[in-house]
Amino acid sequence: MITRAITKRLLQQFFKGKVILLIGARQTGKTTLLQGILKERGEAFLQMNCDDPDTQAVLEGITIEKWKQLIGNHKIVLIDEAQRIRDIGIKLKIAVDNLTDVQFIVTGSSSLDISSKVNEPLTGRKWEYQLFPISWEEMKGHFNYLERQQQLENRLIYGMYPDVVMNVGNEIEILNNLAGSYLYQDVLSYGGIRKPELLQQLLRALAFQIGNEVSFNELAGMLNVDKTTVMNYISLLEKAFVIFRLEPLSRNLRNEISSSRKIYFWDNGIRNSLISNFNPIILRNDIGALWENFMVSERYKLNHYNKRYVNPYFWRTHSSREIDLIEESGGKFDAFEFKWSDKKKVKLPTTFLENYPLNESMIVSRENFESFV
Repeated sequence: MITRAITKRLLQQFFKGKVILLIGARQTGKTTLLQGILKERGEAFLQMNCDDPDTQAVLEGITIEKWKQLIGNHKIVLIDEAQRIRDIGIKLKIAVDNLTDVQFIVTGSSSLDISSKVNEPLTGRKWEYQLFPISWEEMKGHFNYLERQQQLENRLIYGMYPDVVMNVGNEIEILNNLAGSYLYQDVLSYGGIRKPELLQQLLRALAFQIGNEVSFNELAGMLNVDKTTVMNYISLLEKAFVIFRLEPLSRNLRNEISSSRKIYFWDNGIRNSLISNFNPIILRNDIGALWENFMVSERYKLNHYNKRYVNPYFWRTHSSREIDLIEESGGKFDAFEFKWSDKKKVKLPTTFLENYPLNESMIVSRENFESFV
């Protein structure tokens, strides 16, 4: 099993008087990771899956006395998919305040309701972490250099979900199941979704636009809905950890784009499943977009797991001068361009260099990307 980058940090937070909250998309390995950690500790634990109607019924009206009866002599309680339970944050707050010798561990596959149901009631009472599909940093700890290089093209096509990485030959079936509806289960069950078919249409449209600026007005016209609906659905998909956005860097320089955004998928495999294209790299005309999506998402993972606090942007002018990714930290900027082949010579735009204090720049290609992710 691939060791996850966040394992050590989670182990350090046991029995410190706070809930351990692990969020992330479905099938990223949250439960597998936590079960592995608990088995390594060698302690008995109580596990509850809130997707199960019986578990939902038990927790629906739970009181502190019922918590005590339910937990018994267990000192560790693992609650999966907590967002399914109404007012779970308040119920956990009561339990944490009264059962101080019990370690509660909570997972959630959607932040649609986590903020109101978990975060707010547990302010000051939780450690919160996010788990992504497998990262390239984690691949380094499991596969040697040659094995990783041999896998690179498959990872660009099939992505990094644990089941996909570890089940060679079954990638397409696994991804089609995920991209069907399972990954968006929480979005589809959310009260604001009135047109489930629109969700798939929007996702396909976004899948064809990775690496490009996205216009909500254009998407609305393409899908025959209003702009507000498009914005709401995109927000829901972000909260379900399917996509994420990158905002433009703008300091009000002349000709700078300031109002658009780019939208990326957390996983290349999900993106390719949505457009039904698993062709090998040599037969594709979207390798540039695939490479950019892969590099941006991998960099996000690296920054998160290593506590690198940066503000990420892209930069572009109306005259089409652009930089794929910029990270701002301490008033300085790191600039990155993504090119599948290092044969393409790239220079950073003079306008950018004259107006932004540059710390580091890098052209990230398949020849040098491991130093970036």
